Amino acid sequence: MINQFKAKKGLGRGLSSLIGDNDIKTTKNKISISSIIKNKFQPRRNFEKEALEELTKSIKERGIIQPIIVRKSKQESGKFEIVAGERRWQAAQNAGLHEVPIVEIDIDDLKSLEFAIVENVQRSDLNPIEEAMGYQRLIDEFNYDQEKVSKFIGKSRSHITNCLRLLSLPNEVKKLIELKQLTQGHAKVLVGMENAFFLAKKIVDKKLSVRQAESLIRALKFQKNPKSKSVDPNITNLETNVEDRTGLKVKIFNKKNNSGNVVFEYKDIDQLNHLLMVIKANY
Repeated sequence: MINQFKAKKGLGRGLSSLIGDNDIKTTKNKISISSIIKNKFQPRRNFEKEALEELTKSIKERGIIQPIIVRKSKQESGKFEIVAGERRWQAAQNAGLHEVPIVEIDIDDLKSLEFAIVENVQRSDLNPIEEAMGYQRLIDEFNYDQEKVSKFIGKSRSHITNCLRLLSLPNEVKKLIELKQLTQGHAKVLVGMENAFFLAKKIVDKKLSVRQAESLIRALKFQKNPKSKSVDPNITNLETNVEDRTGLKVKIFNKKNNSGNVVFEYKDIDQLNHLLMVIKANY
């Protein structure tokens, strides 16, 4: 029999490894579609209409190939809460199905959130804001730190850090990202800017590339501080490389005699500990 939950490449952990944790009990069955309720930990808030219509058409023709993963609801007696497969559940309803294949598992809230994040990130279904919010929930509600999130998801620490930084943007800017009017690359350069929404609208209206957006931000910063010295591109490149390696904002001040200092910006003890680990591991 084909393992429905065979781990997919690209993540530190796949669905199969999560199901295998702690000898999770599974039961396969078919149940009424009306007895299924949404996952309260679902990180994805936007379901693309066109993609959902395509899945609905596929289910009408071939049925549901991969079962929906559920667990017994703690809030509603006789109901089952979706762990993974909400999109398939919605499409099945649209297709007029009365019953759907399910795999019932016995897991806690943490595992439910882990499942939901894994399923969506594996398929790149989450937009950057939804992805960041999923990571933040692991940190806030289940005591993960950024290093643990990085290992669990199978993405670099700098990716997790940059993703979480997007949550500091104004809500109007985050909405543009969710609507895919603004890419993560564009949004990254807006973090920390006082007029982020104004700049975001300018980027969208003028259809600026990421490189053009970066040039715009640099020009505005220079206008605010016209006495700033010309930036050595070698130093800028070095700062970028160090930021990618550590996931932290860094500024290198280099004097004419090539002496100077390096300043790292960290926001919590986890980021400081991570920086120290990187330094110890490489030097």
